[in-house]
Amino acid sequence: MATLSPSEAAQLGQTIEMFEVITQSQPQDYQSLEILKEAYSKLGREPDVIKTSKRIAEAYVQLGQLSSAILEYETILQRAPRDADVLAALKSIESRANTFIAAPSPTDGGPEKPAPIRLKKSAEKTVAVVDDGKQTMRKIFVDTKVISAGDFDLCWHSPDPAAPPTGVNEPFIQTLGDKGILPIEKALKLVADKSRFTYLPLDKYDADLDVTRGFPADICRRWCVMPFDKMSKSILVATANPYNQQAFRDFKEATQLRLVWYLAAPADLMKYLQKAFR
Repeated sequence: MATLSPSEAAQLGQTIEMFEVITQSQPQDYQSLEILKEAYSKLGREPDVIKTSKRIAEAYVQLGQLSSAILEYETILQRAPRDADVLAALKSIESRANTFIAAPSPTDGGPEKPAPIRLKKSAEKTVAVVDDGKQTMRKIFVDTKVISAGDFDLCWHSPDPAAPPTGVNEPFIQTLGDKGILPIEKALKLVADKSRFTYLPLDKYDADLDVTRGFPADICRRWCVMPFDKMSKSILVATANPYNQQAFRDFKEATQLRLVWYLAAPADLMKYLQKAFR
Protein backbone atom coordinates (compact mmCIF):
# COMPACT_ATOMS: atom_id res chain seq x y z
CA MET A 1 0.00 0.00 0.00
CA ALA A 2 1.34 3.40 -0.95
CA THR A 3 2.13 5.78 1.91
CA LEU A 4 -0.58 8.41 2.24
CA SER A 5 -0.04 11.96 3.38
CA PRO A 6 -2.14 13.17 6.33
CA SER A 7 -4.30 15.26 3.98
CA GLU A 8 -4.88 12.28 1.64
CA ALA A 9 -5.83 10.08 4.60
CA ALA A 10 -8.18 12.76 5.89
CA GLN A 11 -9.81 13.10 2.46
CA LEU A 12 -10.34 9.34 2.27
CA GLY A 13 -11.83 9.40 5.76
CA GLN A 14 -14.28 12.07 4.68
CA THR A 15 -15.15 10.07 1.55
CA ILE A 16 -15.85 7.00 3.66
CA GLU A 17 -18.05 8.95 6.06
CA MET A 18 -20.03 10.50 3.21
CA PHE A 19 -20.50 7.32 1.17
CA GLU A 20 -21.37 5.17 4.18
CA VAL A 21 -24.34 7.48 4.72
CA ILE A 22 -25.28 7.32 1.03
CA THR A 23 -25.05 3.53 0.77
CA GLN A 24 -26.94 2.96 4.02
CA SER A 25 -29.92 4.83 2.58
CA GLN A 26 -29.47 3.32 -0.91
CA PRO A 27 -28.05 -0.21 -0.46
CA GLN A 28 -28.36 -1.06 -4.16
CA ASP A 29 -26.16 1.85 -5.25
CA TYR A 30 -23.25 -0.37 -6.25
CA GLN A 31 -21.33 2.50 -7.84
CA SER A 32 -21.13 4.32 -4.51
CA LEU A 33 -20.22 1.03 -2.84
CA GLU A 34 -17.34 0.65 -5.31
CA ILE A 35 -16.05 4.08 -4.30
CA LEU A 36 -16.37 3.12 -0.64
CA LYS A 37 -14.46 -0.11 -1.23
CA GLU A 38 -11.68 1.76 -3.04
CA ALA A 39 -11.34 4.21 -0.15
CA TYR A 40 -11.09 1.38 2.37
CA SER A 41 -8.50 -0.34 0.18
CA LYS A 42 -6.32 2.76 0.01
CA LEU A 43 -6.38 2.98 3.80
CA GLY A 44 -5.47 -0.70 4.11
CA ARG A 45 -8.71 -1.57 5.93
CA GLU A 46 -8.94 -5.12 4.58
CA PRO A 47 -11.94 -6.34 6.66
CA ASP A 48 -13.96 -3.32 5.50
CA VAL A 49 -12.91 -3.99 1.89
CA ILE A 50 -14.30 -7.53 2.10
CA LYS A 51 -17.44 -6.38 3.90
CA THR A 52 -18.12 -3.73 1.25
CA SER A 53 -17.39 -6.15 -1.55
CA LYS A 54 -20.07 -8.43 -0.13
CA ARG A 55 -22.49 -5.51 -0.10
CA ILE A 56 -21.70 -4.87 -3.77
CA ALA A 57 -22.35 -8.50 -4.66
CA GLU A 58 -25.62 -8.47 -2.71
CA ALA A 59 -26.68 -5.33 -4.56
CA TYR A 60 -26.01 -7.05 -7.88
CA VAL A 61 -28.11 -10.04 -6.78
CA GLN A 62 -30.99 -7.75 -5.79
CA LEU A 63 -30.78 -6.08 -9.19
CA GLY A 64 -30.77 -9.45 -10.96
CA GLN A 65 -27.21 -8.99 -12.30
CA LEU A 66 -26.07 -12.49 -11.33
CA SER A 67 -22.95 -12.63 -13.50
CA SER A 68 -21.64 -9.42 -11.90
CA ALA A 69 -22.46 -10.79 -8.46
CA ILE A 70 -20.51 -13.97 -9.19
CA LEU A 71 -17.47 -11.98 -10.33
CA GLU A 72 -17.59 -9.88 -7.16
CA TYR A 73 -17.88 -12.94 -4.93
CA GLU A 74 -15.00 -14.62 -6.75
CA THR A 75 -12.90 -11.52 -6.13
CA ILE A 76 -13.60 -11.90 -2.41
CA LEU A 77 -12.54 -15.56 -2.52
CA GLN A 78 -9.15 -14.48 -3.85
CA ARG A 79 -8.71 -12.61 -0.56
CA ALA A 80 -10.57 -15.04 1.71
CA PRO A 81 -10.82 -18.49 0.03
CA ARG A 82 -12.78 -20.08 2.88
CA ASP A 83 -15.32 -17.34 3.50
CA ALA A 84 -18.46 -19.32 4.39
CA ASP A 85 -20.88 -16.49 3.53
CA VAL A 86 -19.43 -16.12 0.04
CA LEU A 87 -19.41 -19.86 -0.65
CA ALA A 88 -23.04 -20.09 0.45
CA ALA A 89 -23.99 -17.08 -1.68
CA LEU A 90 -22.34 -18.57 -4.77
CA LYS A 91 -24.15 -21.87 -4.19
CA SER A 92 -27.45 -19.98 -3.91
CA ILE A 93 -26.78 -18.08 -7.16
CA GLU A 94 -25.88 -21.32 -8.94
CA SER A 95 -29.14 -22.89 -7.80
CA ARG A 96 -31.08 -19.81 -8.89
CA ALA A 97 -29.40 -19.80 -12.31
CA ASN A 98 -30.13 -23.50 -12.82
CA THR A 99 -33.79 -22.83 -12.06
CA PHE A 100 -33.88 -20.20 -14.80
CA ILE A 101 -32.21 -22.52 -17.28
CA ALA A 102 -34.62 -25.38 -16.50
CA ALA A 103 -37.71 -23.23 -16.90
CA PRO A 104 -39.90 -24.49 -19.77
CA SER A 105 -40.42 -22.49 -22.91
CA PRO A 106 -43.71 -20.56 -23.02
CA THR A 107 -44.67 -22.37 -26.26
CA ASP A 108 -44.38 -26.00 -27.26
CA GLY A 109 -42.72 -25.06 -30.50
CA GLY A 110 -39.85 -23.25 -28.80
CA PRO A 111 -39.26 -19.54 -28.53
CA GLU A 112 -40.89 -17.44 -31.18
CA LYS A 113 -38.66 -15.59 -33.58
CA PRO A 114 -38.98 -11.84 -33.24
CA ALA A 115 -40.69 -10.10 -36.10
CA PRO A 116 -38.32 -8.15 -38.33
CA ILE A 117 -38.09 -4.50 -37.41
CA ARG A 118 -39.09 -2.16 -40.21
CA LEU A 119 -38.08 1.44 -39.93
CA LYS A 120 -40.47 4.12 -41.04
CA LYS A 121 -39.16 6.36 -43.76
CA SER A 122 -39.04 9.23 -41.29
CA ALA A 123 -36.66 7.20 -39.10
CA GLU A 124 -34.22 6.43 -41.88
CA LYS A 125 -32.67 9.88 -41.62
CA THR A 126 -31.36 11.03 -38.29
CA VAL A 127 -31.33 14.65 -37.32
CA ALA A 128 -28.77 15.98 -34.89
CA VAL A 129 -30.78 17.07 -31.87
CA VAL A 130 -29.33 18.21 -28.58
CA ASP A 131 -31.05 16.18 -25.88
CA ASP A 132 -30.57 18.31 -22.78
CA GLY A 133 -33.33 16.54 -20.85
CA LYS A 134 -36.02 19.10 -21.58
CA GLN A 135 -38.71 16.64 -22.67
CA THR A 136 -38.20 14.32 -19.71
CA MET A 137 -38.12 17.18 -17.23
CA ARG A 138 -41.33 18.58 -18.77
CA LYS A 139 -43.04 15.24 -18.16
CA ILE A 140 -41.85 15.19 -14.55
CA PHE A 141 -42.89 18.75 -13.71
CA VAL A 142 -45.71 19.62 -16.11
CA ASP A 143 -47.48 16.35 -16.92
CA THR A 144 -47.77 15.63 -13.19
CA LYS A 145 -49.19 19.14 -12.69
CA VAL A 146 -46.46 20.19 -10.28
CA ILE A 147 -46.01 23.41 -12.28
CA SER A 148 -47.76 24.88 -15.31
CA ALA A 149 -46.52 24.60 -18.88
CA GLY A 150 -46.09 28.37 -18.93
CA ASP A 151 -43.89 28.34 -15.83
CA PHE A 152 -41.80 25.53 -17.32
CA ASP A 153 -41.20 27.46 -20.55
CA LEU A 154 -40.39 30.58 -18.54
CA CYS A 155 -37.69 28.80 -16.51
CA TRP A 156 -36.19 26.35 -18.99
CA HIS A 157 -33.11 27.57 -20.82
CA SER A 158 -31.42 25.49 -23.53
CA PRO A 159 -27.89 26.83 -24.11
CA ASP A 160 -26.37 26.83 -27.57
CA PRO A 161 -23.73 24.04 -27.63
CA ALA A 162 -21.78 25.96 -30.26
CA ALA A 163 -21.57 29.20 -28.28
CA PRO A 164 -18.96 29.55 -25.50
CA PRO A 165 -20.77 30.30 -22.22
CA THR A 166 -19.94 33.60 -20.55
CA GLY A 167 -20.45 32.09 -17.10
CA VAL A 168 -22.06 29.16 -15.33
CA ASN A 169 -25.55 28.57 -16.70
CA GLU A 170 -28.16 28.39 -13.97
CA PRO A 171 -29.92 25.01 -13.79
CA PHE A 172 -33.67 24.77 -14.31
CA ILE A 173 -34.28 23.76 -10.67
CA GLN A 174 -32.47 26.86 -9.43
CA THR A 175 -34.51 29.13 -11.72
CA LEU A 176 -37.73 27.58 -10.42
CA GLY A 177 -36.66 28.44 -6.90
CA ASP A 178 -35.42 31.94 -7.77
CA LYS A 179 -38.75 32.83 -9.34
CA GLY A 180 -40.70 31.46 -6.40
CA ILE A 181 -42.46 28.83 -8.53
CA LEU A 182 -41.25 25.74 -6.68
CA PRO A 183 -38.87 25.39 -3.71
CA ILE A 184 -35.50 23.97 -4.73
CA GLU A 185 -35.65 21.23 -2.07
CA LYS A 186 -39.00 20.00 -3.39
CA ALA A 187 -37.80 20.06 -7.01
CA LEU A 188 -34.62 18.17 -6.09
CA LYS A 189 -36.58 15.49 -4.25
CA LEU A 190 -38.90 15.07 -7.21
CA VAL A 191 -35.99 14.63 -9.62
CA ALA A 192 -34.18 12.28 -7.22
CA ASP A 193 -37.27 10.10 -6.81
CA LYS A 194 -37.94 9.91 -10.55
CA SER A 195 -34.35 9.49 -11.76
CA ARG A 196 -33.14 7.29 -8.85
CA PHE A 197 -29.88 9.24 -8.94
CA THR A 198 -28.12 9.28 -5.60
CA TYR A 199 -28.23 12.71 -3.96
CA LEU A 200 -24.86 13.93 -2.67
CA PRO A 201 -24.64 16.97 -0.36
CA LEU A 202 -21.82 18.64 -2.24
CA ASP A 203 -21.56 21.44 0.31
CA LYS A 204 -20.33 18.89 2.86
CA TYR A 205 -17.79 17.34 0.49
CA ASP A 206 -14.22 18.57 0.10
CA ALA A 207 -14.36 18.74 -3.68
CA ASP A 208 -11.10 18.43 -5.59
CA LEU A 209 -11.09 21.46 -7.88
CA ASP A 210 -8.00 20.15 -9.70
CA VAL A 211 -10.20 17.32 -10.96
CA THR A 212 -12.80 19.89 -12.04
CA ARG A 213 -10.19 21.94 -13.90
CA GLY A 214 -9.05 18.81 -15.71
CA PHE A 215 -12.23 19.04 -17.81
CA PRO A 216 -13.13 21.70 -20.40
CA ALA A 217 -14.47 24.80 -18.67
CA ASP A 218 -17.03 25.43 -21.42
CA ILE A 219 -18.66 22.02 -20.93
CA CYS A 220 -18.80 22.42 -17.15
CA ARG A 221 -20.22 25.93 -17.37
CA ARG A 222 -22.66 25.23 -20.20
CA TRP A 223 -24.37 22.33 -18.46
CA CYS A 224 -23.57 23.31 -14.85
CA VAL A 225 -21.99 19.91 -14.31
CA MET A 226 -19.03 19.38 -12.01
CA PRO A 227 -16.45 16.57 -11.84
CA PHE A 228 -15.57 16.81 -8.13
CA ASP A 229 -13.29 13.89 -7.25
CA LYS A 230 -11.34 10.95 -8.61
CA MET A 231 -11.26 7.47 -7.11
CA SER A 232 -8.98 4.99 -8.86
CA LYS A 233 -10.29 4.82 -12.45
CA SER A 234 -13.53 6.66 -11.75
CA ILE A 235 -14.43 10.34 -11.91
CA LEU A 236 -17.26 11.45 -9.63
CA VAL A 237 -19.53 13.97 -11.35
CA ALA A 238 -22.38 16.07 -9.94
CA THR A 239 -25.34 17.47 -11.86
CA ALA A 240 -28.73 19.03 -11.17
CA ASN A 241 -30.20 17.55 -14.37
CA PRO A 242 -29.73 13.76 -14.58
CA TYR A 243 -31.59 13.63 -17.91
CA ASN A 244 -29.10 15.76 -19.87
CA GLN A 245 -27.85 13.20 -22.39
CA GLN A 246 -25.77 15.79 -24.23
CA ALA A 247 -23.83 16.56 -21.06
CA PHE A 248 -23.21 12.85 -20.55
CA ARG A 249 -21.86 12.56 -24.09
CA ASP A 250 -19.68 15.66 -23.78
CA PHE A 251 -18.08 14.45 -20.57
CA LYS A 252 -17.62 10.93 -21.89
CA GLU A 253 -15.68 12.34 -24.83
CA ALA A 254 -13.48 14.34 -22.43
CA THR A 255 -12.12 11.35 -20.51
CA GLN A 256 -11.41 7.64 -20.82
CA LEU A 257 -12.14 7.08 -17.13
CA ARG A 258 -15.47 5.79 -15.86
CA LEU A 259 -17.93 8.51 -14.88
CA VAL A 260 -20.04 8.04 -11.76
CA TRP A 261 -22.92 10.52 -11.61
CA TYR A 262 -24.63 12.09 -8.60
CA LEU A 263 -27.43 14.59 -8.08
CA ALA A 264 -26.44 17.78 -6.28
CA ALA A 265 -28.01 21.09 -5.29
CA PRO A 266 -27.65 23.64 -8.11
CA ALA A 267 -26.40 26.40 -5.78
CA ASP A 268 -23.48 24.19 -4.66
CA LEU A 269 -22.64 23.34 -8.26
CA MET A 270 -22.62 26.97 -9.32
CA LYS A 271 -20.52 28.03 -6.32
CA TYR A 272 -17.83 25.41 -6.94
CA LEU A 273 -17.74 25.95 -10.70
CA GLN A 274 -17.37 29.70 -10.28
CA LYS A 275 -14.53 29.06 -7.88
CA ALA A 276 -12.85 26.53 -10.20
CA PHE A 277 -13.09 28.64 -13.37
CA ARG A 278 -12.57 32.23 -12.31
